[in-house]
Amino acid sequence: MLTLPPSPAQSAPFDAAALLQSAFAHHQAGRLAEAAAFYKQILQQDTAHPDAMHFLGVLVCDAGHLETGIGLIEKSIQLHPNAIYLNNLGNMRGRARNFQSAVAAYRAALAIAPDYAEAHNNLGHALRESGDPMAALECSYHALRLNPEFAQAWVNRGNALLDLGSDEEALESYVKAIALNPNDVNAHNNVGNILEKYGRSAEAVASYRRALALEPACAMLHNNLGNVLRDQGQLDEACARYRQAVSLDAGFAQAHSNLLLLLNTRPDVLLDEQCAEARAYGECQTSKARAFAHPAHVMHLTQSDAAAKRLRIGFVSGDLNSHPVGFFLESVLGHLDGTQLELVAYATRKRDDAVSQRLMSHFSAWRDVSRLDDEACARCIHDDGIDILVDLSGHTNHNRLPVFAWKPAPVQATWLGYFATTGLASIDYVIADRHVLPPSEASQFVETAWHLPDSYLCFTPPNIDIDVGPLPATASGENGAITFGCFNHLVKLNDAVMALWARVLAAVPGSRLLLKTRQLDDLTVQQTTRERFAAHGVDGARLMLEGQSPRAELLAAYNRVDIALDPFPYAGGTTSVEALWMGVPVLTRRGERFLSHVGESIVNTAHLPDWIAQSDDDYVAKAVRFSTQPNHLAALRSTLRERLLASPLCDAARFAGHLEHAFRGMWTRYVACLHADDRHVAQRDRHLMEDARNQAERNFA
Repeated sequence: MLTLPPSPAQSAPFDAAALLQSAFAHHQAGRLAEAAAFYKQILQQDTAHPDAMHFLGVLVCDAGHLETGIGLIEKSIQLHPNAIYLNNLGNMRGRARNFQSAVAAYRAALAIAPDYAEAHNNLGHALRESGDPMAALECSYHALRLNPEFAQAWVNRGNALLDLGSDEEALESYVKAIALNPNDVNAHNNVGNILEKYGRSAEAVASYRRALALEPACAMLHNNLGNVLRDQGQLDEACARYRQAVSLDAGFAQAHSNLLLLLNTRPDVLLDEQCAEARAYGECQTSKARAFAHPAHVMHLTQSDAAAKRLRIGFVSGDLNSHPVGFFLESVLGHLDGTQLELVAYATRKRDDAVSQRLMSHFSAWRDVSRLDDEACARCIHDDGIDILVDLSGHTNHNRLPVFAWKPAPVQATWLGYFATTGLASIDYVIADRHVLPPSEASQFVETAWHLPDSYLCFTPPNIDIDVGPLPATASGENGAITFGCFNHLVKLNDAVMALWARVLAAVPGSRLLLKTRQLDDLTVQQTTRERFAAHGVDGARLMLEGQSPRAELLAAYNRVDIALDPFPYAGGTTSVEALWMGVPVLTRRGERFLSHVGESIVNTAHLPDWIAQSDDDYVAKAVRFSTQPNHLAALRSTLRERLLASPLCDAARFAGHLEHAFRGMWTRYVACLHADDRHVAQRDRHLMEDARNQAERNFA
């Protein structure tokens, strides 16, 4: 809503007020060209007319030209300082993500008008974006004391409380905002976010649908609805929502990543389609970025200099904490040679826990980049002088793949957190092994495969004192009944998986299936899961459905499982290694792409090749055969942990040596190519970027 401040006395001989009202009418109706014409007409007659200059600046910002618009607003403030102008200046500086300057503008407005509720509220928003939620919360209280019916202040109060971990109070704030303004889209969306977090998926869906009814063209809402539908197992509609989000906003990186992640779980989606979608993502993100030049200090490196250089390795992830990425990374970091490598972490979300505290000790610097936009994040990495930048997320949550499109480091690689191509030509390598990415499948990736000798994974054994229990099937009262188990994310359990597991249960009389995952905290999802299995003929009494637990309890739950079943095509990673750690063998199925081979890689590296099925029929046959061999299962159970510890999967020193060798090899190859006239990396990168941009322009013209 545009508001005019009290204007100084006007001496112009023309009717500026009438022209200004016409300009306002057009501006508020969204007719920016017509409004601009009136503002300019006033300024032609009176070049120092503060209102015309100010609101022309606002209009120019609305049209996307923030720097020019902010300059006009600042000039208008020099002509006529007032709280409304300063509040608008803060708003536009906030749009430009210059939040510290926005804070200064809001405080200047409040110095003039201390009871200006809107400025208090906006100051709180800027402070929250600057990383100070406590100060933001205080600003919301100021705004609400002045105007208890200020719906947006209730929303901002909820946002600050959410940052501070007070989810219940935040929810109350959003509900209050909706009571005051039922059409507040952000409040409905935020209610949905909290409900989803606490496993109240049906209510979350309702909140997102209410928000979409108010703003059907909002890409973010389609993405958020897709997330909760995915967790409910409604994969078709989730996929449609992600596609709609991308169609509404082609540059919406997270929605496109969510779509790619979901496509990888579906056996009905052709591999060529997934690869094409990933390349489209890469082309779009590349078209928005400007690659950094090669660092000056690198241009004159000799091969001997390159071999002796202590490399600065940057890791980008939102999962440097109690998460599978953190579990696999921890022991490796402790064995890397600090005289050869200097490690820098770029954390894309704030989540401090015991694992993150231990990880921090291995890094020379730990940068919180969660509030930096892609260009600022890329600039931070480039200014840090990173030689090799490693993505640990791929298209999973909290990724910052668009940063890699800026090529902030001379060499870039992706490793550990994903299982398919990122689609970004600016990422040079995917770190893999020959099980997960055989040479025959290299064409599925835009990145070049760099194979580690054993496995591309190295597991950090849990720092939890928990024993492997006896085989459940031989326990008193079980009468030999086999318990199958799977603790994977429910999204991996597509209809083909359920159909095959139904065959397994039918072929092994008296057997049961224990599913344990966060999504099953939601009773609605439990019911849906039972119905999906029932469609394949599985009696609900044979299903044991459980939600998430602390890690110690999760590991202990494997003492109730005889055989772990691996889903497909999206195989387990952490869950499979943890099952082996707890003495539970994992039956996996051979696939035709990286994510399908993860189970094979783990089982092979643990020296259990007989547990890899070659087909659906072989999967059922193996499940039946192993189920009828309790003595074999019991013997295996008693030795699996020791076998795992003796395997390369847990040999962190060996793995770290291989990873160091890989980093050194990537760097040596880069320097060699940099100085080779016919293979100049800078020229190669430039051509890749230009080709990607040209393709993106054709795709999105």
